[in-house]
Amino acid sequence: MRCGNFLDGTVKGKKGIAYPRRSAICLEPQYYPDSPNKPQWPSVRLNPDEDYFTQTVYRFTTF
Repeated sequence: MRCGNFLDGTVKGKKGIAYPRRSAICLEPQYYPDSPNKPQWPSVRLNPDEDYFTQTVYRFTTF
């Protein structure tokens, strides 16, 4: 996961609201980083004749 450490207030969002430092996160779905070195983990290999498809759904709720 990454965060908005690079933000400095110059980037504007909805309604012109500035994003200050550390005001955001980035969710990056991916395989386990060490998968190529762990045969018991899911393979990350994609051969030239294979298709890759993924779908990620984030649902957020408030109570």
